[in-house]
Amino acid sequence: MGGEERAASPEPASDVEQPAFLALERELTVLLRRARASQGEMAREVHPDLEPSAYGLLVRLEECGRQRATELAAYIGVGKATMSRQLRALEQLGLVGREPDPADGRAWLVTLTEEGRRRVSRVREARRARYAGRLADWDPKEVDELARLLHRLNGGQEK
Repeated sequence: MGGEERAASPEPASDVEQPAFLALERELTVLLRRARASQGEMAREVHPDLEPSAYGLLVRLEECGRQRATELAAYIGVGKATMSRQLRALEQLGLVGREPDPADGRAWLVTLTEEGRRRVSRVREARRARYAGRLADWDPKEVDELARLLHRLNGGQEK
């Protein structure tokens, strides 16, 4: 009879069908959809003609300073041609500039212009203020834990 009981309530076929992974998939789908929409809004706040995908480049430059286009392309996960096109557009908008790489005279470093830095900083500060408002009723330790877990998840994506 014990075998019949197991047949009456089958276990999920694999770990990925566990309720926790189903809930994770659902919540990440919502989060990513909202993040894409938010990235478009933030890009327009930086400059009305800025492509949403280029916003991440500006944030990376603000956080890490000047970098080679190849480093940016690898970080963002795009090809050389796509990166060149995005950087040209950002230069035309006055948000980034290029300067010779002192370590290699053949290479160039991409950097935020003062205008680019001012605009990106303003938008990021406003975004953090929105996060603070939405999470105002959370315990600060919960916010720290969420940031820690997201960092861990993001780190696993780069392997």
